[in-house]
Amino acid sequence: MLTQQHIDTVKSTIPLLESAGPAITKHFYQRMFEHNPELKDIFNMSHQKTGGQPVALFNAIAAYAKHIETPQVLMDAVERIAQKHTSFNIQPAQYSIVGHHLIETLRELAGDAFTPAVEEAWGEAYNVLANIFIDREGELYALNAAANGGWIGARKFVLTETKAESELVKSLIFKPADGLPIMTYKPGQYIGIEVKPSTSDYQEIRQYSLSTKANGEYYRISVKREAVGIPGVVSNFLHDELAVGDEVILYPPAGDFFFVDRNAPVVLVSAGVGVTPMQAMLETLSAADYNHPIHYVHACENVAQLSFAERLQEIQQERPFRQHIFLRETANNGAAQAVEHHAGLLNLAAIQEQLPLSTGDYYLCGPVAFMQFAKQQLLELGVNNERIHYEVFGPHKDL
Repeated sequence: MLTQQHIDTVKSTIPLLESAGPAITKHFYQRMFEHNPELKDIFNMSHQKTGGQPVALFNAIAAYAKHIETPQVLMDAVERIAQKHTSFNIQPAQYSIVGHHLIETLRELAGDAFTPAVEEAWGEAYNVLANIFIDREGELYALNAAANGGWIGARKFVLTETKAESELVKSLIFKPADGLPIMTYKPGQYIGIEVKPSTSDYQEIRQYSLSTKANGEYYRISVKREAVGIPGVVSNFLHDELAVGDEVILYPPAGDFFFVDRNAPVVLVSAGVGVTPMQAMLETLSAADYNHPIHYVHACENVAQLSFAERLQEIQQERPFRQHIFLRETANNGAAQAVEHHAGLLNLAAIQEQLPLSTGDYYLCGPVAFMQFAKQQLLELGVNNERIHYEVFGPHKDL
C-alpha cells in the first residue's frame, strides 16, 4: 500500500533522478536485456540505438515521481502507453520483470542514497503504476476479444496485394489467414505487425497507421522506405522482402489518436508518411458524407513523393473537400505544375482565410519537428490548443 511516507520518499529522490538523467534508463535497458534477452523480440532495438526510448522512459519516470500524489493528470499518457502495449501483447508478468530491473538499476546507480526506505517506497510506487497499466490493458484486451472479428494476441494474416502510392510509400493489404471476420477500428488508429527480417537478429514488432477506412475484410498499411542510415529495418523489409502470399502476425488495432466527431469542420494536417492516418480519416469522412467542411493539408518534398494522389482525385469526385498541398521542391518540375499546390514549406497563414480557425478540429501527423512547426502556426493564428490533436511516431514526445 502506498503511504504518504512512501510518496514523500519518492519525491525526495527527484533531484537524484534529474541529476542522473537518461543514464538511469539507459543502464536499466542494458541490464534488462542482459538478464532477459527474450524481451529484445518485443522492444524496438532501433530506438535503443538512437537513444529515443531511454529518454522517453526517463521522462515518464520523472513525470510519475513528480505527480505521484495526483496520477490522474497522467491519464492521457497512461492511455497512450496502454494502447501501445496491447499492440505488443504485453502481459502482466512482464511488469514484474521491468519492476525488478528498475529497482536494481536504482540500487546500482544511487549507491548509499538507495536506502531501504527508498527501495520500499519505489517498490510500492512502481506496483501502483504497474497495476494501473495492467488494469487498463486488461480492459482493452477484453474489448478486443468481445468485438465482432476481434482477437487477443497473435493472429496470422496473408499479404494479398501491394501498391506503390508514391516514390517512397507502398501500401500493403493483409487478409486473415483463417478467413474469419476482422474487427473494425477508428480512423487514425494503428496495427501492430510482427515479422522476422533477414537483417535482424530478433523478431520485430512495429506499429503502422491503418491507411484506409475500416471495411471488415482487410487491413491496409502504407509504409515509407527509409533512406540508408535511418533505422528502418522493418519498413524496408516490408518493401524489399515481404512478398504477396507471405504470412505475418498482426495484433489488434489500437491507439488513442483517432477522429472524434465533434460536429465541426475538420482539418487534416500532415507531412511525409504522416499522411497515412489522415488518409484513413478522409476515406471515412467521405464515405459517411460528413456534413461539415473537410480540409486536407499535406506537405512533402516534391510531387514524386505525394502519396495517394490518384485516390485523392477520386475522393474529390465522390465527396468534395478542400485540398492544400505544399511542395518544397518545384523548380523545373513539369509534374509539379500539373498538381495544384503551394511552393515551399507549410505556411498556414497563406491559407488562413480558407481555414475554420475558430470552429475547426485540427489533426496533425508527421515528424515531430513538423508538428511543432504546424502547431505553433495554428496557435499564432488563434486556434484553441484544445482543438489541436496529434500523433507521434515512436517514443512519445510532447509538442
